Amino acid sequence: MKRTPLYQKHLDAGGRVVDFAGWEMPVQYKGILDEHKAVRSSVGVFDISHMGEFFVSGPGVAAWLEGLLTNRVGALAEGQGHYTLMLNENGGVIDDLIVYRFGTEEFLLIVNASMIDGDAAWIQSHLAPGIKFENASDRYAAVAVQGPEAPKLFTALFGGEMPEKNRIVKFGETFAGITGYTGEEGFELFVPAAEAEAIWDKVLALGAKPCGLGARDTLRLEMAYPLNGSDLSPERTPLEAGLGFFVDLEKGDFIGKSVLAAQKLSGLTRRLVAIQVLDKAPPIRSHYPVIVGDMPISETGSGALSPSLGYGIAMAYLPIEFTKVGQEVAIDVRGKQYRAQVVKKPFYRPANR
Repeated sequence: MKRTPLYQKHLDAGGRVVDFAGWEMPVQYKGILDEHKAVRSSVGVFDISHMGEFFVSGPGVAAWLEGLLTNRVGALAEGQGHYTLMLNENGGVIDDLIVYRFGTEEFLLIVNASMIDGDAAWIQSHLAPGIKFENASDRYAAVAVQGPEAPKLFTALFGGEMPEKNRIVKFGETFAGITGYTGEEGFELFVPAAEAEAIWDKVLALGAKPCGLGARDTLRLEMAYPLNGSDLSPERTPLEAGLGFFVDLEKGDFIGKSVLAAQKLSGLTRRLVAIQVLDKAPPIRSHYPVIVGDMPISETGSGALSPSLGYGIAMAYLPIEFTKVGQEVAIDVRGKQYRAQVVKKPFYRPANR
């Protein structure tokens, strides 16, 4: 089991630590509901030091990345970033990630914790001559500051206004990426590992509530953001996952492109949809059967009781004929069926968006 540089801080704050992708991470402190509401109403901070940081650089690095990722990397200006996906030859999702451009020939990739080793091996197996790859994940710690009050906290830390979303700014060895994984305003700070405890203490002193992975999961699910491993997998394409906006089939060739082009031409047979539970039900978890009539047609991916909405929500890949908004389904929870229906994404819209 791995530990982030903030492990002792989590214990000191009363965090309940669990195994997450091989890391000992806090799932909650005072409680998921309390932490979820803090992010929706004010500001919270998450330890995301378990995520990976890769630097790639060299002549032609942008064109090389274009061949690995679904989005148009070359369109990024210095200091910009965007969400993108890395696919296998069958068009399935290896990982979803954020790519930031630091310079003409230097990029930073932020990858999922569970995929650090796999992503590094995949990228290195596809390196082009002159491209330098560095897995800097052990050198950096990171925290995510999220909530309506995040811009004020950014100003208190660095002075000036928080940049717009999908930007990254450097403060010495610290990087601040502007992102909203929870649906709220926010930023992610990447700092040298030795500085992790100091930045954590500073953010808490400025009013952020420590939040665990439980609240991070319910917040992103309310936004219908898919989670790699639960909603994204090597067997599902980004088109099936509803992420076609982040796939540029008009750019040059990239791994998996031909499969996606053929799939777009022939039409999808399954699609990831949002499902609202209509009955009062236990929290929905992964791998619960989704039923139409008496026929199981799929199983849930992500699922939870929505703290903001007060009812169960989930996502699942359904046959295309059952994906229209309003489609009635049932979810089987330990042998008992609960009424549900397909709804429009996202489940929840923050007041400031």
